Amino acid sequence: MVSLKLQKRLAASVLKCGKNKIWLDPNEINEISLANSRRNIARLERDGLIIKKPATVHSRARVTLRNEAKRKGRHTGIGKRRGTANARLPVKVLWMRRIRVLRRLLRKMRDAKKIDKHIYHSLYMLAKGNQFKNKRVLLETIHDKKREMSEEKALAEQAAARKSRAKARLERKAAREAQKSQE
Repeated sequence: MVSLKLQKRLAASVLKCGKNKIWLDPNEINEISLANSRRNIARLERDGLIIKKPATVHSRARVTLRNEAKRKGRHTGIGKRRGTANARLPVKVLWMRRIRVLRRLLRKMRDAKKIDKHIYHSLYMLAKGNQFKNKRVLLETIHDKKREMSEEKALAEQAAARKSRAKARLERKAAREAQKSQE
């Protein structure tokens, strides 16, 4: 058996691949052993005596299947977890998501003139201070604030009406007394 070490090395160089990827035709060993230059090797490659083997398949089918199952929540039990809860889904990320939702809601309501800038600011600061667990709680608070505001406004209007009535009564009384004193 002739050693084809040189031919394999040259073929790897010519075909730009590793030596393991080179296939030398076992029926044409004598022909191949005569080739001692890169040009001869290239000619043999054209003739099909030397071939670059195809890349071996590295299938991702199993990985795809497993990832689909993971998306459904399989394979994520306590035994499969390596990182801490905070490493898997950081508290900061959860906070950022929540605060962005709350601030977006506040901004939207302020722009739609549903809340004034004073309510907006007070609620913005409360959201920053971690007062609202989620959007629903914030909406409830907004409705409460608006109800309080409308009640205060109604009370102020009632007080103003009462004051004006009392003033009118006093004026009428003073006018009557002035009329009596003239008679």
